[in-house]
Amino acid sequence: MEVQRGQVVRSLAGHDKGGFLTVVQVAPPFALVCDGKRRPLERPKRKKLFHLAPTATVLPEEALRTNRQIRSALRRFAGSAENA
Repeated sequence: MEVQRGQVVRSLAGHDKGGFLTVVQVAPPFALVCDGKRRPLERPKRKKLFHLAPTATVLPEEALRTNRQIRSALRRFAGSAENA
């Protein structure tokens, strides 16, 4: 599955393993991701694409404007991260 801007992804490696993030920018072989809290828009995390598991959810462009909107959009994935 091709990773695109706004897509919700699950981290497969690193300190944020198992957590859900959203893609801010894609520049193969990396993607810049953020979650609005530990990784705000002002300092996104650069991760290799093979360390990310894409989901079928793509956030609309309006949901990527502020950290608060990103946190709110990712909140529904937090429950599934605890169960995994």
